[in-house]
Amino acid sequence: MSTIQQIPLASSVERFLKGPKRMLVDGAWTDSASGKTFATYNPANGVVLADVVEGDQADINRAVVAARKALTAGRWATLTPSDRGRLLWRLAELLEEHAEEFAQLESLDNGKPFSVARVADVPLSVDHLRYMAGWATKIEGSTIPISVPGHLAWTVREPVGVVGQIIPWNFPLLMAAWKLGPALAAGCTVVLKPAEQTPLSALRLGELILEAGFPAGAVNIVPGFGETAGAALAAHPGVDKIAFTGSTDVGRIIVRSAAGNLKKVSLELGGKSPNIVFADSDLTTVVEGATHAIFFNHGQCCTAGSRLFVEKKIFDRVVEGVAEKARRIRLGPGLSPDTEMGPLVSEEQQTRVCGYLDSGFAEGARALAGGAKRGDAGYFVEPTVLVDTRPEMKVVREEIFGPVVTAIPFTDPEEVLLSANESIYGLAAAVWTRDVSRAHKLAARLRAGTVWVNCYNVFDAALPFGGYKQSGWGREMGREVFNLYTETKAVCLAL
Repeated sequence: MSTIQQIPLASSVERFLKGPKRMLVDGAWTDSASGKTFATYNPANGVVLADVVEGDQADINRAVVAARKALTAGRWATLTPSDRGRLLWRLAELLEEHAEEFAQLESLDNGKPFSVARVADVPLSVDHLRYMAGWATKIEGSTIPISVPGHLAWTVREPVGVVGQIIPWNFPLLMAAWKLGPALAAGCTVVLKPAEQTPLSALRLGELILEAGFPAGAVNIVPGFGETAGAALAAHPGVDKIAFTGSTDVGRIIVRSAAGNLKKVSLELGGKSPNIVFADSDLTTVVEGATHAIFFNHGQCCTAGSRLFVEKKIFDRVVEGVAEKARRIRLGPGLSPDTEMGPLVSEEQQTRVCGYLDSGFAEGARALAGGAKRGDAGYFVEPTVLVDTRPEMKVVREEIFGPVVTAIPFTDPEEVLLSANESIYGLAAAVWTRDVSRAHKLAARLRAGTVWVNCYNVFDAALPFGGYKQSGWGREMGREVFNLYTETKAVCLAL
């Protein structure tokens, strides 16, 4: 594990950590109705980073009322699309100006390496907000020729209304940007609940939202627990739409909670993504790509390439190559300059991942690399490559959400396609081959919302993202995201 001294915290980060962590409701920072707080921890050592106000049903209700007022009667309701775009662009500028600070907060609260957060999480969040700012003036209806003489018909795209957004702990800042950007561009108002494990960057973003000049009530941020604040938001009759990113099990709960007023629901859920390697691919690129596919963000990534299918004739070379890279990955606190993989986000997550490893070993799996937690402080798990697995094993079927890959040999392309699709999930997949025809054919038949060919984890604000099957409903990003945040109104005029 890394022993190099950690980089010093920015003075702005130290000030933020020492200051009160309240909720943002109706343009003001406020305590919870109950007066309760909860601790957020540094997963590298288990030490408390800060105490955060704990919202519950009463606070969610206040936030929803504020969002409704802003939507119908506040200054937000009078802004033009250009105004909304300028506000989002200004927020992106402020985030970019504070990039180092946010990268440090993400590293402290989530555990990811600072070096990764500063080149991935923060820049991608800035780019996403800028992309969505441009869409604010381009959400258009259309004129439709109808077969009724003497009438003119057209459509209008209107904001869906008050949106409840629940974001996960694996990419706290980026998921906030993914959710807030399109909702605000479309003219909705938002009640955002960050994950209880990682609330800090969302609260700091709330300060920038006020600094950017967003009207009161346009964005409300209520930290708290899923069972209380999250459940209250999902069930609230004043919420028109709920957007959730997280596990498939919790997604089912969200759907049931939202049924009361039949609010619209979008879900970005789990994955067990197949990563298929053919013998004609470039092995150096494949080994690097397969390693990145599973160990990026410590495997705490919904698209993680956790099922590695390798053609039998090159299986040993590819899998040993990935295992060798896994053994060399330097574990340590996110703020250590030489850290390549930080801790998992929480003790609960560490226990979950180690439970899957125990299950795999009990059923006959073997670790070529890793296979255990690391150290006595913090929530570290070694990058792990498992072989000798069978399709019925839990480690093969279920989402582990940690740095664990199962490597599986194959000989028949049809057989590997069936195995790849044999999952309740359908979020992402990848194919590695020099055969362009084969790549096209497999991409067409893989049941996944994203298919990468000779690459992995390539994201862009313009590309729609979402899953088939139990990986979710709807698409984030790109033009398609506005289907989630707008209603289409048809208007017919007798001439």
